[in-house]
Amino acid sequence: MQRTVAITGGHGVLGRAVLEAAVKGGWQVAVIDHASGHAVPDGVLEVGGVDLTDAGQAQKAVDAVIARFGRLDALLNIAGGFVWQTTDDAEPAWDRMHALNVATAVNASRAALDALKASPEGRIVNVGSAAALKAGAGMGAYGAAKAGVHALTQALAEELKTTTVTVNAVLPSIIDTPANRKEMPDADPATWVAPADLAAVILFLASPESRAMTGALVPVTGRV
Repeated sequence: MQRTVAITGGHGVLGRAVLEAAVKGGWQVAVIDHASGHAVPDGVLEVGGVDLTDAGQAQKAVDAVIARFGRLDALLNIAGGFVWQTTDDAEPAWDRMHALNVATAVNASRAALDALKASPEGRIVNVGSAAALKAGAGMGAYGAAKAGVHALTQALAEELKTTTVTVNAVLPSIIDTPANRKEMPDADPATWVAPADLAAVILFLASPESRAMTGALVPVTGRV
């Protein structure tokens, strides 16, 4: 039977790369995103207009996935947000970064737990950040939020050790996206992480072959 994966933030650059790789790999795929109306491949379920910072909306979105496919084997928490901001900024983004990166992952994970426990090989894969290991100037709010994702990953892995569910996270450095190229025109994107390469690591962690890993924070840092 085909494994089913739900991708939060599936309309973003990384989410789209994971979506395309999952379809190619034979997964049944659902995209959960705040955006809606984007084209998706045939057979892919789009659950759009979802605010994952709201636990009720997260639950309804996951329920829609299960109603369509009858199962859920992997949840990929890719939804998130980024801001570069020094601590003395007039409009601090710390709460917003926590909501977009931590609350979304918590709410989606809680909503999916029962279904994932029913899977023979349930998986949760979160997206942390190498910036949370050593935050540079302007990375405080974002780094703190991603550190929260790391802690969530490790704590939830421990809580689920008696189940079939594993919980891991990837910790990318700079991802090669159009936005990052625009913001850093003098940088060399060849040293960054290609979305397709990061997608491959995420889907490995979502696969049965990763069963010996849980609570892992996996650096994916390209050539930086």
